[in-house]
Amino acid sequence: MPLPLSPAVASRLEKAEEDNGFEWELPAAGEWLAFAVTQSPLCMWLGATSGGAFAVALSQHNVAVALGTLGEGLEQGLPARAPGARGALDIPTLNRLIRRALQLRKSPPDEPLHVFVAQTATLPRTTIAERLVIQRIGQEIFPQGLLAYWKGYCALHASHIKPWAACESDAESLDVYNGLLLAPNLDTAFEHGFITVTDSGEVIVSSELEASARQLIGLALPQAMTGGLDRHRASLQWHQEGGFESGKHARGDSPTDCITGSIQRATTVHKVTPP
Repeated sequence: MPLPLSPAVASRLEKAEEDNGFEWELPAAGEWLAFAVTQSPLCMWLGATSGGAFAVALSQHNVAVALGTLGEGLEQGLPARAPGARGALDIPTLNRLIRRALQLRKSPPDEPLHVFVAQTATLPRTTIAERLVIQRIGQEIFPQGLLAYWKGYCALHASHIKPWAACESDAESLDVYNGLLLAPNLDTAFEHGFITVTDSGEVIVSSELEASARQLIGLALPQAMTGGLDRHRASLQWHQEGGFESGKHARGDSPTDCITGSIQRATTVHKVTPP
């Protein structure tokens, strides 16, 4: 259950919501301060717990779930309209939770699918050519959704974990949890099965990859991805079992030649593509 808020704690919570983009204060719900944002159904409640943590409760279940491992999960004593909440032990974590929730309400994880359905609902899918048009639309939407989900991090390539052709539905193809944002060098290595990523984020390098190629893509030393990958687990398992060390480079090319060629092509494309 949330604790009664002292004036000092209430002031800190109000400053946190104002600093991070929430604009409207709503009537309090018991010991919870309530806030909203313009042109969005998302409501947020802020409180304090008996364990000394700040609590962030949210009205949208998908946003609460998508916060992943940021903060600690809270389940008891929530406002009636809040299906989920996270706890923050300090102000920096509280600020990150509020900012991330606000970002996710603009681009929830299933947003790429909604955009895809809207854009393709009236298009025919009878012939191979028509189905390729549908696929191309999805492949244009997917990177935008992935960039939005990963908060616009400055990585260059949106990489499917399980390739489009191997997915069993549009929902799986456009699932942001079936994608990673990778720089061109790592994207190439991932696509060709020279590296994979474990559930914990550890980058596993194939024994096929020579020392020169590892040096080229920055994997001479062990690497790991940060950020929650819990909901990527099913796709990552597919890649570990079906995509890793699958030998998808051109026959006769060494792994180093394959990666070097792909990086050069990507660099050329990015040089001529306007920002």
